[in-house]
Amino acid sequence: MNISLTGRHLELTEPIKAHMTTSIETLSKYHMDIISVNVIATSQTKKGKEQLVVEYVINLAHKNSIVIKQSDQDLYAAIDLATSRAQKAMRRMHDKDNGHHKDGINEAKNEANTSIDLHQASEAMEDEIVPVALPLYKPREVEDVLNDIKENKKLFEIFIDNDGKTRVLYKRNDGRFGLY
Repeated sequence: MNISLTGRHLELTEPIKAHMTTSIETLSKYHMDIISVNVIATSQTKKGKEQLVVEYVINLAHKNSIVIKQSDQDLYAAIDLATSRAQKAMRRMHDKDNGHHKDGINEAKNEANTSIDLHQASEAMEDEIVPVALPLYKPREVEDVLNDIKENKKLFEIFIDNDGKTRVLYKRNDGRFGLY
C-alpha cells in the first residue's frame, strides 16, 4: 500500500504524519487490496474562521475509489473522523463482497432442504396446547388492587375479579383511577 501525505497551506509535522499513517494502517484489516491512499490536509478560511480539511482518496484493486472529505477546527479530530468514515465505507464494501448474497439461491435452497427432515418438523409443530389455571391469578377485590397500586406506585394492574372477568385498574393523567 502506497501512502501519500500532502499538506496545502499548512506544514505537516512528524507527529501529524505519524498519526495519519497509523490511522491509515487501520484500514488494512478489511483485506480489500488497497493500492494507494492519498491524504491531503488543507487549511481554509471561511467567513473569517480557519477550518482544516482532510481528504482521503483510497484506491482499491478492481473496485471504485473511496473519497472522503472531512473538515474540523482541529486537525487531529478531522483525521480521526475521516478515518472512522473510511473504516465504515471499507466495512460496507467488505460485507457486501463476503455477504450471503454472493451464494446462488439454488445452492441455499438445496442446503436448507438437505439439513431439515420435513416429517420431523411437522410433528414438532403439532404440539397440543393445554390451558392451565395458575394459582397466582386468584380473584381479587377492586379495593385490594387499588391499595396495591397506591403502595407500589404502579401505573396499572391486570387482575381477575370475583365474577371471573379480567379487569385492568389504571391511574389516569388527572390523578384519579380508571377500571376496564
